[in-house]
Amino acid sequence: MSVSKSPGWIRGAQIGLGAIVIILSILVLIHPGITVVSIIIIIAIILLFVGVEKILSGIFVTNKSRWGSIGLGVLAIILALIALAFPIGTSVFVITLLAIALLFNGIAHVIHGATNKQSPGWARGFSIGAGVIAIALSILIMASPLYGAVLVSLILGIALLILGIEIIVLGISGRRMQMMSSKGMER
Repeated sequence: MSVSKSPGWIRGAQIGLGAIVIILSILVLIHPGITVVSIIIIIAIILLFVGVEKILSGIFVTNKSRWGSIGLGVLAIILALIALAFPIGTSVFVITLLAIALLFNGIAHVIHGATNKQSPGWARGFSIGAGVIAIALSILIMASPLYGAVLVSLILGIALLILGIEIIVLGISGRRMQMMSSKGMER
């Protein structure tokens, strides 16, 4: 296999984009509430465009589900407008729904760990422990959705920070590309 470095412009783009990702990750870590509200607003705008598209395709494309498409498009627009009008309330609602899902998942892990007699004891204990942590987190998030927003933003910010550092390192190192020789392809 022969090894070659990435072209200089790609390396420069990687370093620049990595720096942007690190800056965004710092903003996410500094302003967790704004992060969650911003995500809700972006999703609502996308949902608004999807609703308009569904209405237009229902009007101009003749098929059996024409009125269903128009109706669902109107519903999507209404929900998007509600989310845009009340982004904080929508954020609290979404976080609460996710906390309820986490609660059910935690309960399922505890039940699975307690009743699965075929698994080794350490695996059952791990399942029960993970379930208890999930239940505790879900109760904490339901009690304070702000805590849930901060937790989500913290995880997102750390992930973006790591990703930004990785992109910069790839750009600086030249991210070596592996190329198969003609002999290697025949094997």
